Amino acid sequence: MQYFTNFRFCSQKIYKIVFWKNYRDFLKKNAELTSLLLGSLALASVSSLSHGAARRLSSVSADPFTLGVASGDPTPDSIVLWTRLAREVMMESGAVDQAVQVDYELSESSSFNRVIRSGSIAASPELGHSVHADVRGLDSDQVYFYRWQVGNVTSPIGRTKTAPAASARNENFRLAFASCQQYEHGYFTAYKHMADEEFDLIIHLGDYIYERSWGNNLVRNHEGPEIITLQDYRNRYNTYKSDPDIRAAHASAPWVVTWDDHEVDNNYAGEIAEDEQTPEQLLRRRVDAYQAYYEFMPIRLPVGREGPDMPIHRRLRFGNLMEMHVLDTRQYRNDQACGDGRKISCDEHQDPTRSALGQAQKNWLLDGLATTEATWNVLAQQIMMASLRGVSGAGERLWPMDIWDGYPYERQQLLEHLDTVSTPNPVVLTGDIHSNWAADLKLDFDIPSSKVVGSEYIGTSISSGGDGQDMTNYGSDLLANNPHVKFYNANRGYVSATLTPSLWKADYKIVPYITSRGAPINIRKTYVTEAGRPGVQEN
Repeated sequence: MQYFTNFRFCSQKIYKIVFWKNYRDFLKKNAELTSLLLGSLALASVSSLSHGAARRLSSVSADPFTLGVASGDPTPDSIVLWTRLAREVMMESGAVDQAVQVDYELSESSSFNRVIRSGSIAASPELGHSVHADVRGLDSDQVYFYRWQVGNVTSPIGRTKTAPAASARNENFRLAFASCQQYEHGYFTAYKHMADEEFDLIIHLGDYIYERSWGNNLVRNHEGPEIITLQDYRNRYNTYKSDPDIRAAHASAPWVVTWDDHEVDNNYAGEIAEDEQTPEQLLRRRVDAYQAYYEFMPIRLPVGREGPDMPIHRRLRFGNLMEMHVLDTRQYRNDQACGDGRKISCDEHQDPTRSALGQAQKNWLLDGLATTEATWNVLAQQIMMASLRGVSGAGERLWPMDIWDGYPYERQQLLEHLDTVSTPNPVVLTGDIHSNWAADLKLDFDIPSSKVVGSEYIGTSISSGGDGQDMTNYGSDLLANNPHVKFYNANRGYVSATLTPSLWKADYKIVPYITSRGAPINIRKTYVTEAGRPGVQEN
């Protein structure tokens, strides 16, 4: 969430008190739900479902592929292909409680004149009839086209691409990254433009869905109240996937995804909720939210999943040009200090053991940054790493507790590590904040002459916050107080980047409005990072 906005309105607080009293009563009456905390995610029990047990449908009553197709997590020889069969079509076809066989084809051309790979996947009701085909033995750095079939219906065609071989000296790579798409706030127009570019890779940095409504002058509406159960989360993803522009973006290129807070609950930290929920209630909610996330995302089944835990941090290599460290700053973090928000520092904030990553993920990251041989080393993560110094009316420093400013000792350890082990060209990609920024990452943000050890590119939202604007008082104040921050803009859109062995070029692409369809897109600003010269420079 945006740390600078207070969503705890009085009316919402009254609603939440009633809401969570009812939810606690619900849990008491359904003790079997709570017991799942000690077991595994439902997806673990069906991951080995026999294809032979799946029913092959000769025909279906309507198009079952209304949620689109997607691919993700490319390696040099594999790609994950995804789709999900529409529940209403399964009901009409008499298969809502049965596993259904789904066929796929892969080709090097969109005409499918030569199918190079085909197979079948069991779409089980336990996973909401979602399917993930991990297709292996493919050629590296190759564009492929894919499609699915059930009965007499074939899906839309998707385009995907494998990663370059680890040793490949690839000279060019194009990616885009985005985050934060509150369905109610406007249309996903930026995704339409993103799809037209046919990137090598699209990265989503979290807040793919929103668990509840907020704001005024809503353009379209969520169904129902705040979501808490597995079916609630499934319904919410169904709503988001109903947007044609996001389906087009998914079909245009492979995606790498990670989550932030709204995939579960606004501003949660580990097992600590924002509001009246107990840790047990939030962990139970995580079981369902994490399963739904897997069901709707083109990712491999996470290793180490158990109960409310689902590790999704992972590392992907794209030739010698880029290594990407995909992070999770929600599942393992300590609670936001000092009551959250923008606050004067307190004793809790100064605790050097506080972590946004958790010890295991942090060790994994530090090891990877010390051993990488790639030209560009990307941290794909959620919360702004550069400091955003605020000043109170009394002249005291204000710390935004929900970004890396809230975990200053761990951030310092990470930045010093980048410097000590000489990680080649660190680039941090960030979402969450609903605005565009470009910033130098320094060893000491309070000293303008301090050494720059990395670059951070922060992308705006797809729709969260409505139409937006070029500059705000908030943005101008923070630019004035943080000289390491070079750029701010609060329109909607995404960031596209072109990588070469010598240059990282980032175009901040914005749309003038999202509260109606059809907005054009343009480049608001371009920043670059030169290989061997950390920091961002205006192009």
